[in-house]
Amino acid sequence: QVQFVESGGGLVQPGGSLRLSCVASGSGLIADVMGWYRQDPGKQRELVALFSSGGSTTYEDSVKGRFTISGDNAKNTIYLQMDSLKPEDTAVYRCYIKVLLGDEYWGQGTQVTVSS
Repeated sequence: QVQFVESGGGLVQPGGSLRLSCVASGSGLIADVMGWYRQDPGKQRELVALFSSGGSTTYEDSVKGRFTISGDNAKNTIYLQMDSLKPEDTAVYRCYIKVLLGDEYWGQGTQVTVSS
């Protein structure tokens, strides 16, 4: 069982910024990869960014240059700095963790709305 505490979502105008935070916890939890996915109602879950225990990062093409992922996998903590936000970034952003044994988990998510 993995618990997530996700925060930082909200309403922002186009061009604005938000910073998402996520802390995952669970008995014996050791993160291999952490990151963020986003999902709109009726649409498939979409990868936003990943942060590996080795420090490498992966970004979805549409967020490259605007979003920055960082964190400390040893502390099961991940952040997503989102700048130059666009209306199409509107979605529920869900924290993700893949543990060393390969199991994957997603948090409930935090709503990000970009609108004027």
